[in-house]
Amino acid sequence: MVDHAAAPIEREPDTAPLRPGLGWAGPSRDDPEVVALRDHLAANNGIVGLEICEPHEIERAVRIFDRDGFVVVRDALNAEQTATLAAGVIAAVEEIVSLDDTREGNRGSHRYSFGGTSITRSMLHRPEWRMLVDLPTVTPILTAIFGSTDYVVRAASGDFCLPGAVGYQPLHADMRDFVSPERTPFSSFLDRRGYLTTRDLPVPYVCVNFLPFDQDRLNGPTRQIPGTQHARVPPPTLEEEPERMRLSTVCPAPAGAVQIRDVRAWHGGTPNLSEHVRAIPNVEYYAPWFREPTIPAITYADWRTMSDHARHLTRHLVQDSSEELRTGYSFAPLLPFRPR
Repeated sequence: MVDHAAAPIEREPDTAPLRPGLGWAGPSRDDPEVVALRDHLAANNGIVGLEICEPHEIERAVRIFDRDGFVVVRDALNAEQTATLAAGVIAAVEEIVSLDDTREGNRGSHRYSFGGTSITRSMLHRPEWRMLVDLPTVTPILTAIFGSTDYVVRAASGDFCLPGAVGYQPLHADMRDFVSPERTPFSSFLDRRGYLTTRDLPVPYVCVNFLPFDQDRLNGPTRQIPGTQHARVPPPTLEEEPERMRLSTVCPAPAGAVQIRDVRAWHGGTPNLSEHVRAIPNVEYYAPWFREPTIPAITYADWRTMSDHARHLTRHLVQDSSEELRTGYSFAPLLPFRPR
């Protein structure tokens, strides 16, 4: 059993400046239920003994990843890279939120997916996300997880929640088996015999979330349920979920760290009762032997500026040099699309 009383961050946290009015649309900071929840989370939120690796601890990181379905690695980004990513994230947040006056979000109230609002379903049109694709601190860990350098990028996305996200996102996984083109347009795995599911396989799909800001007890840290990446039963609903799972959050975790996740593991968003945005931009990778549909997300000119390995990883996402890549954000349904 995991204990859940996390130690406080012992320094001034790196936080995200927001324009006044970007958060707390609707719920009141001073509502008695919000205050009670804030006090409860401040006292109890977080995974006690959360193991955080250094970038050079590759074998340890892989061991924890295989055991828990996720691992945290500090100092994946240096100070300059962290500042660059933070600035890019805030710029993207402000563009997206400007389209949503009521803060309804596209992942629940005050919750947003970067890729879910991007009309390319990715953020590779922004240099801050392209910077993340091939980092010397992360690439060796991914290579060890996949046992190869021939894995590929699925997309670059992530999510954010604004101050005032007072509810919990239901526990879920980020991939599922194929059902139909309408219900699962991005899924491909199907065993008609009914013997195998994606949960019986070695890890097919990894998400690396980057922390441009400290993730603490109150600003909506991701909750992860260790060891659920192979669970064939569905995750509990919000009504069924025990309190120990609600408090199983990845905090405290410092800015510049990464959360490397097996996307099959159960996870979900938590309340952001702070005054700062919590953002976790990501890059998503398919194993060398696994593919699902993708769509173009990067111009040929931008692709040419990337490292040799980054170009190899993103080779399926490059727009033809003769075609324009249309970018922007929308809350309208994004289908249909032209998968590759």
